[in-house]
Amino acid sequence: MRRRTRSLIGTIGILAFVMVYAPLAMALADSRISETPAPVQAVLYCLLGIAWIFPLMPVIRWMERPDS
Repeated sequence: MRRRTRSLIGTIGILAFVMVYAPLAMALADSRISETPAPVQAVLYCLLGIAWIFPLMPVIRWMERPDS
């Protein structure tokens, strides 16, 4: 598969994942995190803000592989 095709498929996959992840993270933040102290909230919001990257790293690596 060419890199350009992988990039298109990966981009669509990333957008789909973020469209699912964002509402789930917001629901979690609204239900559980709002009840914690402010310093804990800051740490948890930072973690939720970058947590989406880790499951997508294999997809990004796959997208960026050179053509064979």
